[in-house]
Amino acid sequence: MSKNTKGTSGGMASKAGSILGNPNASATARSLAGSALAQAGTDKQTGARMEDRASQVLSSPKYSATTKSLAGSVLSQSNKKR
Repeated sequence: MSKNTKGTSGGMASKAGSILGNPNASATARSLAGSALAQAGTDKQTGARMEDRASQVLSSPKYSATTKSLAGSVLSQSNKKR
């Protein structure tokens, strides 16, 4: 299995932390933020379910630019073969 060595950047981790600290953030944004933070400073990869969720966010017009940027970050850290 091919390993993706990308990780969450400091700026994206900071953005994810802000979202998790925001009580008004959507469940989707919080989920993506949690995934991004879990991958910061580790070699963890995005799971298949989270890949699907991130892909749905990117293809939907209803999500904010911030949520979409988190989705892009999470998706870029997925398994290369999936």
